[in-house]
Amino acid sequence: MKKIFALITLCFSSTYLSAEQPKDWQLGFQKAASKGMEDIVLFHDYMLLPIITAITAFVLFLVIYACIRFRASRNPEASQTSHNTVIEILWTLVPCLILIFMAVPSFKVLYSQDRIPPADVTIKAIGYQWYWGYEYPDENIIFESYMIEEKDLKPGQPRLLAVDNEIFVPVNKVVKVLITANDVLHAWALPSFGVKRDAVPGRINETWFKADRLGTFYGQCSELCGIKHAFMPITVNVVSQEEYDMWLKEAKVKFAKEQTQENLKIVKKNLKGSIN
Repeated sequence: MKKIFALITLCFSSTYLSAEQPKDWQLGFQKAASKGMEDIVLFHDYMLLPIITAITAFVLFLVIYACIRFRASRNPEASQTSHNTVIEILWTLVPCLILIFMAVPSFKVLYSQDRIPPADVTIKAIGYQWYWGYEYPDENIIFESYMIEEKDLKPGQPRLLAVDNEIFVPVNKVVKVLITANDVLHAWALPSFGVKRDAVPGRINETWFKADRLGTFYGQCSELCGIKHAFMPITVNVVSQEEYDMWLKEAKVKFAKEQTQENLKIVKKNLKGSIN
């Protein structure tokens, strides 16, 4: 059984060639791997950036103009003007019009993220101090995902991002993620999918993504959650449906829910006995 699982892992190792992770001196977003992230990038690049650039240039012009036109050497007697009705109306009305202009595409992106289509795969992500636990409720699978220490990294595994048990999902399928926490606030975030949701104890938040290409994608906890906040990475392998079915078959044996829960009971029992 171990040999079969190792063979499957070897087959999937090619996905590391297209791994998505932060790059040195990177300024922009990671390459989008879902329609949701593409919408975010388009909104940022073709809506926000031009408006922000224009506003910044205009304000800079006003500052430079005011410094030159109204300097003390040119105006020995200071102006006594207290207000200008036209200007006050303009600097109130123009920002309102800009916000209204931005509202339509902004709400469209937000609505597409909150409206979850019928899911092909459902995953439950649980934040712990300081690691992630995952369940595939429809498949009776449960496992925990810990960051691989630097000394144990294998070639191709990125520091602070690689984990021992990775998530596998099929490409071009809707994946719904149920997110909660066991202790404090966490946040489940994957930049390439445009996904980020808080993990709140006692509450379940939902998000979704539909990966449109194969690869290995990395994320991290994005909520300050304690001393090891920086050591809660997320790794998602997007594979073909055939590869996903093979992984699912093995995972049902390796990560069987009843078996995992029984192992936890044994560990707790041993700890209790050692304390006594």
